[in-house]
Order: sequence, then structure tokens, then C-alpha cells
Amino acid sequence: MIESLVEQIEARFAELEQLIVDPAVLSDRRRAAEVGREYARLKPAAALGAQWRRAIDDAEGAEELLEEGEDPEVREMLGAARERIAELEEAIRLAMVEHDPNDDKNVIVEIQGGAGGEEAGLWAGDVYRMLTRYAERRGFTTEPLESSEGKHTFAVKGDGAYSVFKFEGGTHRVQRVPVTESQGRIHTSTATVAVLPEAEDVDVHVDPNDLQVDVYRSSGPGGQSVNTTDSAVRITHKPSGIVVSMQDEKSQLQNREKAMRVLRARLYEAALAEQQAELAADRRSQVGTGDRAEKIRTYNYGERRVTDHRIKHTAHNLDAVLQGELDEFTDALSADEKRRRLEAQAAA
Repeated sequence: MIESLVEQIEARFAELEQLIVDPAVLSDRRRAAEVGREYARLKPAAALGAQWRRAIDDAEGAEELLEEGEDPEVREMLGAARERIAELEEAIRLAMVEHDPNDDKNVIVEIQGGAGGEEAGLWAGDVYRMLTRYAERRGFTTEPLESSEGKHTFAVKGDGAYSVFKFEGGTHRVQRVPVTESQGRIHTSTATVAVLPEAEDVDVHVDPNDLQVDVYRSSGPGGQSVNTTDSAVRITHKPSGIVVSMQDEKSQLQNREKAMRVLRARLYEAALAEQQAELAADRRSQVGTGDRAEKIRTYNYGERRVTDHRIKHTAHNLDAVLQGELDEFTDALSADEKRRRLEAQAAA
């Protein structure tokens, strides 16, 4: 079975190597992007396949030598080769697990203070800084869409952005002494994070007749007017009841454009949740209520540790994590997702 899989990988990768330099493909921007993405996805599996073939050759060579006479060193070499073959076969199967079709998309991230009052709003700001720093470390581009007290919305652009940030969706819980706490008591607060694959116009059609667009005057903290024109925009999608407001830009046109991007992303995600429940893309299941008991990850300042409850993984580098060093968690969560998908495929 694995031999057949390796042969399929080799054949398709060889085909992609030809396509990626084919002038006809290069002249078609969309086709070139598709081929490039598939090539990048298959390249690790092709490398694993080459290593598997070398390990098979090593094992066969050792077996031939043992036929001529027992040799402890050769016997050890054979055992190591067989162990390596088993590891590579598992790695190849995981590499070929059907990927999430949204993995290559840009994302829109919404962060909102949850339980904990003023401290929850401050924690939402910390989570925002952590995630934007992580995006920058990964080479992605970030674009602020909305920022107000306790709420931050931004876009992350780059190849594979969703494949990285989808693991950040959920309730992030913090245990620390707030700066506003005079008695030194530890408080538990939360911030909710929703990660939405950004929809293109072709992904979701929005009928203008389904929209109610209201414009109003932007206001700053405490109701202080920061704009003398009606530049803020509120868009209501009447069939779904989804409401998106934007007021950070001075131009009504810019605020409307940003609001439509967020609206399309929410509608696209809702359609995914309805059509493909296994993707768990439903925003409510991702965000929950923001209650302290609902959590994907806990950040404990007193013990300087971070625990991801989905995979029972703990790291003792809180400061580094808050600076955006989240690769350890992303890698572990990605491996867990692949294993679960592989199990689901095997059971199907």
C-alpha cells in the first residue's frame, strides 16, 4: 500500500515540476498559483518518499549481507533501517492527509474581551499584540481593520495564513494580578478569538438588496466626536442578521469596504459551518460565550507557563509566547489535526 502511495506522490510531483515551468501555466496567473501551492504542499511528501526508498535499499542490502552470514553490526543496521522505514511510512501518510481547503486563504481575526471586566479588555489587547507579532514572525502581512476598547479586528495576508491562525480561534484565559488590583490578588479573565478565512467575491455572493447600510458620525472615547462627517458605516445582512460596523477610517468608502470584507468572511464561515460541520468553522463554537470555564489555552503569569488544553501541551516560556513565539503550539496542533484526519480517513 505504501509503495503505491509513494509511486503516486513521485508521479504527481514529477508532473508538477514540469507544470511549474510550463509557459502556458505561467501565463495563467490563477493556474500558476494553484500549481505553485500544490507543488509546495507535495514537496515534503516527495522528499519523505525519497528517504523511504533509500531506507528500503539499506534494509535490503543488510538482509543480503545477513544471508551470507550472521553479523551483529549488520543485524543492528537492519533493525535501524526497519525502524526508519516505519517512521517514514507514518510521516508519508500524515503528509498526504487531505488538507483543509481553506488553509491557503488569508484570514480575518476578531478579538473581544470576555469575562473579567476591564482586565478582560486589557488582556484582549495583549492577545492582539501576541497574534500580530506572531504573524510578522511568520512573514505574513497584517492590516488593522478595527480597534476599540476591548475589541480588535485585523487581517492576516500570506500563503497559508489560515493553516497557521485557525488554531488560535477560541477562548484564551489569563491568570494574573491586574495592574488595577491593589491587593495583589490573582484574577482570571478571558478574551475570545474568532479566525475567519477571508472570502473572495467568488466564494460568497452578497445580494445588495439583502443589505441595510447605515452611516453615522464616528466618535472617540466617551462619545467625543472625532469626525465631523458621517463616515462610520454599519452594514446589516438582513437574511442572517449579521451586523458589521466600521469607523476607524476617515473615509466612508474605506469603512464600507472594510465592513464588507468582514461581512463576507462571516457569511463564508457560516456557509462552511452549515455545509461541513467537521471543519468546526461555526463562529459560536469557536468563540463560545467567553466564560472562564471555556478555554483553549491558559496563560499563567505566576508560574510563567502556557497550557494548550486541546492537546494537553504546556510550555514554560510565557514571555516568549506573548512576544509571538507560538510555533511550538502551532506545530503540535497541526500534527494532532493531521493524525485525527488520518484516523477519520482510515475509518471512512
